[in-house]
Amino acid sequence: MRILGLIPARGGSKGLPHKNRLEAGGIPLLAWTIRVALQCPRLTRLVLSTDDPELAAIARAEGCEVPLERPAELASDTAGSAAVVLHALEQLGADWDALVLLQPTSPLRQPSDLEAALDLYAAQAPPASVVSVVEVQAPLPAQYLLQADGTLRRAHPDAAPVSRRQDAPPVLTPNGAIYIVEPAAFVRRPSFVDATTRALVMPRERSLDIDEAQDLAYLRFLCSQNPQLVPPPQRLEP
Repeated sequence: MRILGLIPARGGSKGLPHKNRLEAGGIPLLAWTIRVALQCPRLTRLVLSTDDPELAAIARAEGCEVPLERPAELASDTAGSAAVVLHALEQLGADWDALVLLQPTSPLRQPSDLEAALDLYAAQAPPASVVSVVEVQAPLPAQYLLQADGTLRRAHPDAAPVSRRQDAPPVLTPNGAIYIVEPAAFVRRPSFVDATTRALVMPRERSLDIDEAQDLAYLRFLCSQNPQLVPPPQRLEP
């Protein structure tokens, strides 16, 4: 299959300014995703979509292509991933068998996760999208909403109560690490999840999402305890 790997990384960020180029384990956050992606030989191309020259320089140094110049309107806080994917397909064509979206805010995914997601995608005929997910710690019966008056209301009142937490059915949520879509279908309906989407369940220890300073601090702590966690540099064969 012809598979396009796409890494979206804009320069700005409200929660953690310039987070994609902040370092953990001695390398920028963006480099984590590039190095893991380059360990997957099934990717035909790996490209970065960014508005930031510094991120572009990091990507090129790590062996990732930067053929896309992301317009300013797709680099704002309100710009969604779907619009970024559509822009990439407009520039690079939609005649790929699959597009793999890899967000740099999910540094702990492993090549084995990517391979498993691609296996799951390839097993479907016709192709169905694949989204990586992680189990939510609080099951539906234990989830509450905070009201304006400070009281709590059950978020899912129809969920059957359980006497033991471990007896509750698992609840899953996308962890942001891997999205795989069929490009032509995505152009027709720009969505990563529909009724046919398959889930790749990932463990919590590989589902860290870097959104705030404490998330980056935790990643740095993990690196200090286990330096082998940092992915080694990679290069695609010419």
